[in-house]
Amino acid sequence: MAEENRPRLTHLAEDGSAAMVDVGDKADTVRVAEAIGHVRMQPETLQLILAGNMKKGDVIGAARIAGIMAAKQTANLIPLCHPLALTKVSVEIEPDESLPGLRVHALAKLTGKTGVEMEALTAASVTCLTIYDMAKAVDRGMEIGGIKVKAKSGGKSGDWNLDS
Repeated sequence: MAEENRPRLTHLAEDGSAAMVDVGDKADTVRVAEAIGHVRMQPETLQLILAGNMKKGDVIGAARIAGIMAAKQTANLIPLCHPLALTKVSVEIEPDESLPGLRVHALAKLTGKTGVEMEALTAASVTCLTIYDMAKAVDRGMEIGGIKVKAKSGGKSGDWNLDS
């Protein structure tokens, strides 16, 4: 494979140091990314959450808001991420008795020069962390997992879907 066609890490300078990618010459396109994750817990914990009987309050509502807020703070948390003017962030949290636990689906969208995968991943991660925080008093053994990009669209690399 020719050197110019080899996959390379975009956040490394020629000397190997970390560098923020210059996206100034890229075209503005609509970019969307979806990320997923889950929190596995005891069945009794899930029932307490769904019944709204947790001491700290509405776990699902608070976790959703935390995830949305986190997506907007991604550039402050991940060193080489660009600050982005997101046009949409959504977080859905669904119970799954088969885990047992809660499944998280986060979406981030903008029209801009760089993708929003990190914003979607940050939203999913912080949503899961907030669920853990709010329910840990009754279930310290909860497990956060499965956090990954599910799909992305827009930009030079085009569309990608985990299920494809």
